[in-house]
Amino acid sequence: MAQDVFSVEQVAAKLGLHVRTVRNYVRDGRLKAVRIGKQYRITAGDLAAFTGLPVAERAAAPTAELSGVAEIAGVDRAAADRIATMVVAWVNGPRDSGERTLRVETIHDGERATMKIIVLGDLAAGADLLRWIASITENLP
Repeated sequence: MAQDVFSVEQVAAKLGLHVRTVRNYVRDGRLKAVRIGKQYRITAGDLAAFTGLPVAERAAAPTAELSGVAEIAGVDRAAADRIATMVVAWVNGPRDSGERTLRVETIHDGERATMKIIVLGDLAAGADLLRWIASITENLP
C-alpha cells in the first residue's frame, strides 16, 4: 500500500532537495501542502502534480497466514460439540492486539470418533488458538 501523505523531510529526500527548499516551494504556493500544527504535509497526488511524475509505491510488506488442521482422537459427539462451542467463543472473543481475524470450521466423524478443527487466517492468532486447543484436549476424559 502506498503512503498517502509525506512530511517535508520525506519529500526533500525523495526529490534530492534540501528541506529548506521544499519549505520555500510550499510557502511560495508552488507545492501544495496542508499545515498541521507546525508541520506541513504533502499528499502523494500533490507531489505527483508538482513533479509531473507518479509517486513510487512502497513494496507491500510480506505477510504470512495460517492454514492448518488439528485432529483430536477419541472424541464423542457431545465432547465435539463442547469443543466446537469453546473454539468459536475463543475466536469471537476479545483479542489483546488489534484485528487478528481467523476462520474456523469443525467436523466430527462419529465412526472414527475424531474431530477436526480447520483454522485459516492470521498466523499469530492461529498459533495462539492451536496452543489453546492443545491445552484443552490434554484435559479431555
